[in-house]
Amino acid sequence: MKRVKVGVVGCGNISDVYFENARRFESIEIVGCADLDKARAVEKAKKHGLAKAYPGVKQLLADKSVELVLNLTVPAAHGAVNLAALEAGKHAFCEKPFALTREQGEEVLALARNKGLLVGCAPDTFLGAGLQTARKLIDDGWIGEPVSATAFMQCHGHETWHPDPEFFYQSGGGPMFDMGPYYLTALVSLLGAARRVTGSTRITFPERTITSEKKYGKKVQVVIPTHVAGLIDFAQGAIATIVTSFDVWAHTLPCIEVHGTIGSMNIGDPNCFGSPVKVLRAGAQAWGEVPLTHAYATNSRGVGLADMARIIRKGGAHRANGTMAYHVLDIMHAFHDASESGRHVKLKSVCERPAPMPLAQRDWELLD
Repeated sequence: MKRVKVGVVGCGNISDVYFENARRFESIEIVGCADLDKARAVEKAKKHGLAKAYPGVKQLLADKSVELVLNLTVPAAHGAVNLAALEAGKHAFCEKPFALTREQGEEVLALARNKGLLVGCAPDTFLGAGLQTARKLIDDGWIGEPVSATAFMQCHGHETWHPDPEFFYQSGGGPMFDMGPYYLTALVSLLGAARRVTGSTRITFPERTITSEKKYGKKVQVVIPTHVAGLIDFAQGAIATIVTSFDVWAHTLPCIEVHGTIGSMNIGDPNCFGSPVKVLRAGAQAWGEVPLTHAYATNSRGVGLADMARIIRKGGAHRANGTMAYHVLDIMHAFHDASESGRHVKLKSVCERPAPMPLAQRDWELLD
């Protein structure tokens, strides 16, 4: 299969793992990169052996050899860069979240449809060994009919370690838009689409002080809720509780659990590809860890991009697709809307569960 040529927009903290992993997939080839900081683009191109560092995004989009844009910009730029890529006739795959607003997300999906192009979005960790094992166990009936789920992501923010943490506290940031996509994408891939949500939010610390080395001492004004608690009613009947927070010093809560009519399942961190999966079935006395059934147990960021590139060449439906990413975006906004309005929010978006990964697939391989 002829590799899809990829141009990267945004050479920040997350880009290295994409550059490194892309070389392992047969469906993609990263040919160049661009960044607002031209020196950073040059540095990344040299570090990863790319053919070129573009002077800017316009030059990358004007390159007719680039077929797919990997959008690794800050959240506020995701929608605009996706739209620019599509207008230039290129497919687009972006880091999470899919867009800053529902309206912009809808615009991206509509433009892609009109131009016959594909759009995709991280996270692709749900394609990893841990969550694919959990998916198979649920689909095979190991815990019976799913009844409920819980998801918890709690920490005290990113200003102590991230070199540029300001955007985590601006629109499009916060714990829900930053980490929520991992947890919600996992739940949607396991349980299907949601139908309504409600939630409560707050800002606990209106000002944060950066203590990471690059910007030590800088004050950040917080404009996005930093503690979000939500309830989700799924279309198939399960009810989930989710809490994401940048206001918690420590906790002992599980990342994700799914409870069914004949058993319960404990799933590790959905930000990881190979998190362990444990099951306790009715009548058992202790949890038992289940051997992972699928490939991609190590950090395999880019597998969703490679899967989309494969579909560009062969046709079909890619898994980390824009429709599911938009549904997750809709859910995240709905938590905030529910908190402001004091009511349930019925979701207008829907999506299908992506096809499971093949059992026979090996690392860095993509099968039909």
